[in-house]
Amino acid sequence: MTSPQFSPAFHDQLDELFVWRRDVRHFETRPLEVGLLDILLDQASLAPSVGNSQPWRFVSVTSPERRAAIISHVESENSRAATLYEDQSRIAYDALKLHGLNEAPEHIAVFCDPAPQEGHGLGRQTMPETLAYSVVMAIHTLWLAARARGVGMGWVSILDPAAVTQMLGVPSHWTFIGYLCLGYPQEAHDVPELERRGWQARIDHERTRFLR
Repeated sequence: MTSPQFSPAFHDQLDELFVWRRDVRHFETRPLEVGLLDILLDQASLAPSVGNSQPWRFVSVTSPERRAAIISHVESENSRAATLYEDQSRIAYDALKLHGLNEAPEHIAVFCDPAPQEGHGLGRQTMPETLAYSVVMAIHTLWLAARARGVGMGWVSILDPAAVTQMLGVPSHWTFIGYLCLGYPQEAHDVPELERRGWQARIDHERTRFLR
């Protein structure tokens, strides 16, 4: 079998995909096409994982009661986080829309199984945290796969992992990694919302590279 050869046109589209991968917070309420979420999660599961352990656990939150509890919790944590800012920063923080949980048709809680049978412990004896890193890779793969099919995704992080784990009733030994909302974006932007609103611009990549 020969490896595929990707054309210059594909390279350009891949560059566009990276640029257009946005943290979406403004969603349409219409549901995803039937079967599309399954396709996206299948693609996410192609992500690399330490020892091929595949430790990601995707939990679709469909219960209206559980969704309402999650939203209430996030709003409470958001209000508490706002108290950490003062003066103009507080005004700017209050103006931000930090999640799209009320509108997004899909809620996905992502966990890491810290002791999966798959992989047989390979590659994580000295760095067990690589299991969680593997799950983050799956989330990023899901993000790109979603964007390529016109679906937006937002990662909600203003929450208490222990509280979310309890609310969802998942195995207690799972490690919470992220809470995601997915749906069709209300608007299209190739610039992050936080940058558009003046919260934080993207820094030059040279500032993050070092030689030793």
